[in-house]
Amino acid sequence: MKRVKIAPSILSADFANLARDVERVEKAGVEWLHIDVMDGMFVPNITIGAPVVKSIREITRLVLDVHLMIMNPARYIDDFADAGADYITVHEEACPDNLRETINLIKKRGKKAGLSIKPDTPAEKIRPVLNNLDLILVMTVEPGFGGQIFIVDMLSKIREIRKMLRENRLFSANIQVDGGINPETAKLVKEAGADVLVAGSYIYKAENIAEAVKSLR
Repeated sequence: MKRVKIAPSILSADFANLARDVERVEKAGVEWLHIDVMDGMFVPNITIGAPVVKSIREITRLVLDVHLMIMNPARYIDDFADAGADYITVHEEACPDNLRETINLIKKRGKKAGLSIKPDTPAEKIRPVLNNLDLILVMTVEPGFGGQIFIVDMLSKIREIRKMLRENRLFSANIQVDGGINPETAKLVKEAGADVLVAGSYIYKAENIAEAVKSLR
């Protein structure tokens, strides 16, 4: 089985000791850092903005994977690009009228473009912009809060997206999975075709972070 990339979600980190918690996962050998940005409108929670991303960029060389769970994300693409994001992922549901334009804006800034879909959103919704995507994020919980239970039905969606990528010969695009990831669900999503695993509470609540990361591989 291929080696997956691990992207700890700082949503579960200790924000009073954020630099320490970034360093802890970096030393554990992860490749990416997943940063959830929520506006209290698209999802019922509020987290952080571009200034925090900029601060994180200054202390780590990890790939910064910024997940915008916000309405009309096109307004803030420049802010997060300037802050040092490597990947900027927006939600299909948050861009009903300007999805292609939003993806193109990310690409014009020289960033990797990601598209996320909620559990109730069918995989077909990504097809119109599939050729412009570097990452597809499948939410395996309802977005907004950490520590939720993995929705098993999403495995078929991961398989469907992997098939779409193969059919279009898009071999460099990553499928990322976020929500309820632990060693048991990690095995299932990897078998379904996932490349990048986002894990928050499983990693940051572990007694031994390095062992937790290892167990997901």
